[in-house]
Formats: sequence, structure tokens, C-alpha cells
Amino acid sequence: MIRFLLNQTPEIIEAIDPNTTVLNYLRQHKHLTGTKEGCASGDCGACTAVLVSLQDETLSYETINTCLTLLPALEGKQLITIEALKQAQLHPVQKAMVEHHGSQCGFCTPGIVMSLFALQKNVTTYQREATLEALSGNLCRCTGYQPIINAAKQICDTHSNDVFDQQTGNTITQLKALQNDHLSGIQAQGSECFSPRTLDELDKLLLQNPNARILAGGTDLALEITQMHHRLSPIVYLGRIEALKRINLSDSHIEIGAACTLSHCHSILSQEYPDLGKLLDRFASLQIRNQGTLGGNIANASPIGDSPPALIAAGASVQLRRNGHIRCMPLDEFFIDYRKTHLLPGEYIEKICIPRKHPQSLYRIYKISKRLDDDISAVCGAFHLQMHNGLITNVRIAFGGMAAIPKRAIKCEKALAGQPWQFSVLEKAIPALNDDFSALSDFRASAHYRTLTTRNLLMKLWWESQHDSNLITRVSDHVEI
Repeated sequence: MIRFLLNQTPEIIEAIDPNTTVLNYLRQHKHLTGTKEGCASGDCGACTAVLVSLQDETLSYETINTCLTLLPALEGKQLITIEALKQAQLHPVQKAMVEHHGSQCGFCTPGIVMSLFALQKNVTTYQREATLEALSGNLCRCTGYQPIINAAKQICDTHSNDVFDQQTGNTITQLKALQNDHLSGIQAQGSECFSPRTLDELDKLLLQNPNARILAGGTDLALEITQMHHRLSPIVYLGRIEALKRINLSDSHIEIGAACTLSHCHSILSQEYPDLGKLLDRFASLQIRNQGTLGGNIANASPIGDSPPALIAAGASVQLRRNGHIRCMPLDEFFIDYRKTHLLPGEYIEKICIPRKHPQSLYRIYKISKRLDDDISAVCGAFHLQMHNGLITNVRIAFGGMAAIPKRAIKCEKALAGQPWQFSVLEKAIPALNDDFSALSDFRASAHYRTLTTRNLLMKLWWESQHDSNLITRVSDHVEI
């Protein structure tokens, strides 16, 4: 059973195929067709809706791609769709879009309106950067974006109360009533999904179903359903386990629960590692970051995942759990081959442990992609150097997109370790990158381009460091191709 609010109406789902996306549930089961399907892969934003959750007695509004969201993610929350915005008259967001001519064909417009609706809930005044971030996952091919940005400025500056503001107290009461500590789930058409609340429940489920598909944000897993037309069963959803969403900060480490979303862990990571924060800003779109998890980006073992090379360079490790037994592993040893890891059947990532950054270290990340927002890396390079008395005492260099797995440049590291950070040393270390990687060619970049890029990024690191004599990390200028 899954219980949630659909707009202001309590809903109970008991017997629906757990492979059903929220988008298909809205359109096919509830006949709410204002939410559109554009790509079914989280790229266009036409399907954007807003998920409202209870956070410390207040309501948190986040945009999601309903085409990549499976039904268990709705448990105990409120889903707001475009149909609920218009009451007796147009919602202020809809009205602003009309007045500023922000829509032509209208197919993308419901998703854009929902992104602006969530933006209005999360800011007090118009901020251009916040607006561009809110719209980064919405594509419009008709109007261009300036009319939409103008509409955003109007709604953020005027900030009129709407029916959702008026019903805040009632919504909080209803969401509290939906909270429970019971194992829940749904099953139909030969597929089943379980939604545990504790690590012990999760351990037992995975012991009984060691080959179950683990669902966290689902931004990658759901593509198997929408793009490959697979049917997944059983599915175990992690989104209700608070222990997997906690962030703990000690003197030596940052510990991030594997089910913590990228949006939630952004603040702490960007404070400690500014370049990592900037990388997360370019991780897909806001809708994806609101659901995608740090643990999921690691566990899917994609060679072009953005976070693994950055975390490997930072010296991160993963804490793995299986039926209550825990083991820790350096992240650079976690990956075996393309989409293969050291996870055993029934085992999962419990948390990611990241060392606190040394104030005198040099840490840079460079993501190379064809466009700034919502794009996958051709190459992602991460560099972390520590110095003492002019010598490199510790160096970690990792790349994504250069091999079947996110991988360290071990031979290049050895050429730098113990040496002064000088251009002559760098010239000797750069050729070692050819021994570390045999780059692949694909539609994102050729092997020659990737090989040349890794060399140039190391050179860029050296030139940037010359303006940073104390080796204190600053936010670098990211490069696109």
C-alpha cells in the first residue's frame, strides 16, 4: 500500500504494477493529462511535477521528472500537478507566463510552469542564478527563454499567496497522518516492490531477495523501464529509510548516507570542496538532483558518472552492508569492470565517507561536455595534491570517461609524488597518462581527443595553481567543448 496526497486529495495505491512511472499513473490511471511526456528519460522537463514533503514542521517543494519517478517515491508526500494550479482564476505563475508571452506550442509549458511554481516557493526575491538553475531541466524550442525568465522575475518579486499557502496547515496535518513505521509496498502483474523503514528491514528483505533491484532516486534505474522496456521485480525502495539519508560531520570525515539526494548533500560538499559543489551544479538538472542520490551515482558504476572521479580524488571510501555485517572499501577499489562492482548479492552501499579537505591542498575538477547544463561528460578529471616544504607529499588523480570504470592515473601520480610542483616535473609526468589510459572513441569524443584532453587538464591545473601560491582551493573555471 502507498498513501499520498494527489494535489489535495488523499490517495491509496494497493494493486498497481510497481514498474509504473508517476507520469503514466497520472495520465493513464488518473486521466490527468496536463503533465506531458516528451523524452521519457529526464532530459526535456515536459513531465515536471512538484513533490512536497514534510521537513521539520515545514513543507519542502521540489521538482521531479515524473517520467523517471516510480510510485513508491510518493509514499507520505504530496504530489502537485499542473491541474491543481488553476483555481477560480489562473495561478500567478500561469498568469505571468501569459502576460510575458512565455508559451507558444505549449507542450513544454506545464513542466516550465511547475518549475517556476517550485522556484516561487523556495525564494523570497528574484535571483537570476536561482531561476536559471530552476529552469535548467526544462527545454523550450519555441519562445527562447527570455520571456520565461521575465515571467519568473514577476512571480518572484510579487510573491502572491496562493491556495497552497492558504492550505499549508491542513497539508501539514494530512502529511503527518500519512507517516507510518510499517513496511509497505505494492504488487501487481507479477511484479512487487517493498518499501522498508529501517536498515534491519532492508537487510532482511535483501537476504530473502538477494537479486532484488535497489531503487533510490531511480533516475538511472527507471531508464531500464522507460527506454529498454524491462520489467523489474522485486524492487526494494530506499527512500523511507532515514538512516540512509543522514549527513554526519566529524573532525576527520564527512559521512553521507547512500540515499541522500544530490540536492541535499550539495551544501556540505560545496563548503568543503568548492569544485565538487560546482560539479554538482552541472550534474544533469535540478529535477534529477532532487531525486538522484550520491550512493546511486556510485553503485550504477557508470564510467561517465560525475561523482566517482571527484570522490576518488578526495580519497573517499564506501561502507558496505549485508545482513548487518559491515565492510569498508576505498572507492577506487570498488569498481571492477564496466557496470560491475565488488557488491555481493544482498549487499548495498550504506554510506560514503569523505576525508575533510586539508586547507593547504590543491583540489580541482574539470568536466568537459558539449554544453554547460544537463549534459554527460566526455571526460571528467579530478586532481588532489598536498604539499609540504615545496614537495608533493600526496597526489590523487582520477578520470571518468577514459576507461570502463572511473579510474586513478596511478603512473602519473607516481611521476609526481615526492617531486617539487614545477613545470619541468609536470612535463615528465604528462606522458605517463598514456600508460594509465587507452581511451575509447564514441559519439561523445574520439580517443585522440580524450587523450589530448587529459594532458591539457593536467597542464591547466599547473597554470591555475600559479595564481594560488598558498594552494588554497578556489572555484575553477570549468571548460566545455
